[in-house]
Amino acid sequence: MAQSFGKSYFRLMIQGWLVCASFLGFVASVQSITRGELFPFGPSARDQLLEAGNDLTRRLQLDKPVLFYDGTFDSIFVSQNPINTNGFVATAEPTGESTYLGNMPPKFGMIAALQGDLDTSDGVGKVFFRQDSSPDVLFRAAQYINGAFPEDDEVNPTNHMVIQVICVVTCHLLALRCFLTQRNTFQLVIASLETASYAIVLYARDGMQFSSTPIQGRSAVMHTGFSKGLVQGFLFSSPGPYYRTSTDDEASIRALAEETNSGHRGIWVYEIGTSPYFTNVAPGEVTDLPSEATPQAPTERDDEETDARRTVYTNGQKAQDPPYETEGAQIEVHQIQYQPLHPDNPEVLVVDDTDINVDVFSYKLGTCANNRNKCSQFADCKDHSSGYCCNCRPGFYGNGIQCVAEGKPQRMNGKVYGKVYVGDSASPVEFTSNDLHSYVVVNDGRSYVAISDIPNTIGPSLLPLSALGGVIGWAFALEQPGFRNGFSIIGGEFTRQAEVTFLPGNEKLTIRQEFKGIDEHDHLVVSTTLEGQVPEVPLGSTVKIGPYSEVYQYSNNLITSSSTRVYEVSLPDGSTATRTYQWRQTITFQSCQHGESLRDMKPTQMLSVDQVFVLYNPNNALIRFAMSNKIGDINGEVMEIIFVFLFWSVLAWFVECRENPQICGSHAICNNQPGTFRCECEDGYQFGNDGQTCVEVYRPVDACEEGTHNCDIPERAQCSYTGGSAYICSCLPGFIGDGRVCQDIDECQPGRCHQDAVCYNTQGSFTCQCRPGYNGDGFSCFPGTFFERTKTRCQNHRDSIQGATVSGPRGPRPPLGQFVPTCDENGGYKPTQCHGSTGYCWCVDRNGQEIHGTRIGPGSGPMCIEHGGVSPPVGPTTRPDVNPLPQGTHLLFAQSGRIDHIPLEGYDMKKDGAKAVLHLPEKVIIGVAYDCVEKMVYWTEITSPSISKASIQGGEPTAVIRSDLDSPEGIAIDHLGRTMFWTDSVRDHIEVASLDGSQRRVIIDSDLVNPRAIITDPPNGNLYWADWNRDAPKIETSYMDGSNRRVLVKDDLGLPNGLTYDSQSSLLCWADAGTHKMECTHPGQGDRRMVMEGLQYPFGITSFGKNIYYTDWRRDAVVAVDRHSGKESDEFQPQKRTKIYGIATAYAQCPSGQNYCAVNNGGCIHLCLATPNGRSCKCPSNAVAVGCVERDSGY
Repeated sequence: MAQSFGKSYFRLMIQGWLVCASFLGFVASVQSITRGELFPFGPSARDQLLEAGNDLTRRLQLDKPVLFYDGTFDSIFVSQNPINTNGFVATAEPTGESTYLGNMPPKFGMIAALQGDLDTSDGVGKVFFRQDSSPDVLFRAAQYINGAFPEDDEVNPTNHMVIQVICVVTCHLLALRCFLTQRNTFQLVIASLETASYAIVLYARDGMQFSSTPIQGRSAVMHTGFSKGLVQGFLFSSPGPYYRTSTDDEASIRALAEETNSGHRGIWVYEIGTSPYFTNVAPGEVTDLPSEATPQAPTERDDEETDARRTVYTNGQKAQDPPYETEGAQIEVHQIQYQPLHPDNPEVLVVDDTDINVDVFSYKLGTCANNRNKCSQFADCKDHSSGYCCNCRPGFYGNGIQCVAEGKPQRMNGKVYGKVYVGDSASPVEFTSNDLHSYVVVNDGRSYVAISDIPNTIGPSLLPLSALGGVIGWAFALEQPGFRNGFSIIGGEFTRQAEVTFLPGNEKLTIRQEFKGIDEHDHLVVSTTLEGQVPEVPLGSTVKIGPYSEVYQYSNNLITSSSTRVYEVSLPDGSTATRTYQWRQTITFQSCQHGESLRDMKPTQMLSVDQVFVLYNPNNALIRFAMSNKIGDINGEVMEIIFVFLFWSVLAWFVECRENPQICGSHAICNNQPGTFRCECEDGYQFGNDGQTCVEVYRPVDACEEGTHNCDIPERAQCSYTGGSAYICSCLPGFIGDGRVCQDIDECQPGRCHQDAVCYNTQGSFTCQCRPGYNGDGFSCFPGTFFERTKTRCQNHRDSIQGATVSGPRGPRPPLGQFVPTCDENGGYKPTQCHGSTGYCWCVDRNGQEIHGTRIGPGSGPMCIEHGGVSPPVGPTTRPDVNPLPQGTHLLFAQSGRIDHIPLEGYDMKKDGAKAVLHLPEKVIIGVAYDCVEKMVYWTEITSPSISKASIQGGEPTAVIRSDLDSPEGIAIDHLGRTMFWTDSVRDHIEVASLDGSQRRVIIDSDLVNPRAIITDPPNGNLYWADWNRDAPKIETSYMDGSNRRVLVKDDLGLPNGLTYDSQSSLLCWADAGTHKMECTHPGQGDRRMVMEGLQYPFGITSFGKNIYYTDWRRDAVVAVDRHSGKESDEFQPQKRTKIYGIATAYAQCPSGQNYCAVNNGGCIHLCLATPNGRSCKCPSNAVAVGCVERDSGY
């Protein structure tokens, strides 16, 4: 190095658009680095994006200057730093590529990491860049510099930039000899102090696939090095210094990933500028690599980090302690080739890795016929040519042996054993069956872990080990689209072994955890053993752990990961210390080798952990860990990235309170700290989003509760609190307006009432009355002679009692003390019924059943609701987690833990108006149906399991059915007959019940395997359902009473998940996740036509007018399809990106049509089930208890 600089420490501040990058573990052994071990890059690192193209440049204003040769560059106008797609950084505006390709050195300043003719114009390649100030990245850069220049004082950079290029294509993509498989991977980091700048270049071992670049029809070797550019003389300009780090031999390019000047293979460090004096570019001084231990006989410490200039562990001998480093020793994963098991194969599969001494058992050979019971009750068994596999059903996830419901919080219980030494203590702290408990909110990936009976001699020292419970966070991490958490892949039976090395003291701790699956309480069971030593953290200290990332590498039956963790200890005396430890773990598990799930598994995924909190309470001897976890792409994107550049920089802050009392800004107080200061907000203020500005504390006001809203009067409008100080006004049913002014709607539109009835408009509603000579409720009117033939339930009830008369002085009379019901003019039960002898009165429902709690003694009467009116919403109407639907037609769809809605404007989705209708945490909702009469949404959920309902106008969720259910999935409503139908995929039957959950009856219980979708056609009395039995899928129909059952479609089906029926066109349509098609048929005609193909994984489906709307699991979206054109017209992706299940249309008005059960329950005492030509009176399953006689009618 030209100069040496003393160690310096700075207070770092993130400012403006600077972002904090998470640390990525990397290899620092004799093995070269891989792409996954480079510095973080991509959208997850908050990068900026360079436009796609060829020979493109962008200027970047730097927050701190870069020293290059004897120049300083920090201005976007004068001393710019263009980022170029051709693999270099320039200190002046680059000229056209034709002036420097094959004609080096260039006329402008250039730092060439790997310069050639590179192209991103295909749209797949992307160039990212940023400035960053995260301490772990600064720390890592400093270690590289210190390792490369071991004889100089250690330095800490205060400014750095990173450039990364990954998967670089060497020529224009239109060239015939250019293939996408020819790619290079490398990364450039520029790190700066006040008086020096360094370049760190990293070349991945799997990324150096070409070494030449096409130039005007010929091939030339790529360049690496540093050029100052033209130097202005007295009269003329002349080329300045050019320090080339490669030669014209292609072997010098290939050697970049195999050799070093820093002691780490593939990593090169150069001092590129100093101030005030500069001589020349200085390369790193450590060109030797550490000795490589024999692979066949690894020692227990051959995974430790080494430095080329010091003695290392080799062949089992320890010569000298390793240096203080932060690199994470990432495990080299030996890939196990997939091999289907055959009868002559051994039953035990042993992973050939000498670091792991464990036998991993394969699935036993056999078929589902004799092994189905080994699958979870929520899994399906599937036979393969070489064996069988278990696969969790929709709504559940796991490895098929253990399956848990999506969205359901998970709990883990276990014990902790072992011996751990603290600091220099001569005697260990023993763990003898200490309790460990964990709880995970899987909908947001938040995990909590607590360990009890931890003595204060070790409690504070365990605080840095949040990773003790980190595996539960990985197992149930929030999944990014296309990625899977641990439990989804391996279930709940696996072994995890982790090794922790604390720096700089080299204390080692081994953590071994045996996960034993799910117990009878639905809890994951784990046994933990701790052995080794931890550095002492004094009692009264606190520990802070920042966000971090960890790369998991997957192969058959083996998962590995490693990283370096940085944590800050605040000591009782007020001082702080930053410490690190290296983390390496292996997870071994049993997998099914016969299926395709593991072969489709991504080889690498990244676990991102933030919001880490650790706490030790000495009073109750309890240690707690909490963190948020999500699993996703290693580079922040699902798609492969072709080009990536990154830049980091840092801003140091040297002033203290007394030098600048106003440094903290308004409404803030500056407090001096040892060597630094802290800003604190005044009372009533808190830090804003930038973490620096104090803003007034926002105190939300519920205007609905306080009555300060400006909605119309309660008789016409409803105020709904939406959180914060916001609320919405919506008109009540029967009124129209913006909620602040509501006017009555004249509901008496043509077709509202029966053709032989008169419609009368009322405030907020309307009534229908049959014309003279007709009887009925106005919606259905019958000639007097017709109606006399069939008495209503109330009339039958009344006449049966009055017919049993006794003689008296005044003639025949009903028996003394007998209750005689009162019927209205249409034959229905009057809402208020009274006993003529006792004087008691009570309310009844439309079926004459007494409403509990309404009976009142003689002298007064209860307030009973008219049956023709609209019942008030169930429960409160201002719940903050319930958003009443405004007027109009909507789509209702289910996600795990919630039901959302999308308003429709015509047939178009008003996506900006979409929001949650109901929040149902801990529930996995599968089917959704809508009752247009009472404005109720019904749903099935498999966690309890249960069937529930709630008013979409703001009602409290109410369970309708809780018993005798296993896996209710599809649900449909007959709004005319007031019944609901559902499928149960475990019980393999179809059941019907009244909307209150009573009168249950199984109508189909044979020849069903996996029934799911179900739909009703109330006016025609038909029922349709789909069975996605993989061996024989089919779509069937029957009358609503289960009679006249027949198969409609059975050929060319795969997984018919969703069904919908459009009453206007009489079309039955379905979406198939196996054939990836949407098709329709007229059930009565037997025709069949394809609407659309190329669907990804449709689940639910509904229709409205010309559009069909379906939910897609792969796209996490609701998709609209024009049925006539057969093309997608729109797509809506909710903010919460999880699987979307059932979908239903919430009509503004009920569809037209009537059936024979719509009037007075069709004259039936119990269940009235419509048929095309009449109805059937059916008894519930408990017919003996209620005394019921069945009869059919064919009106």
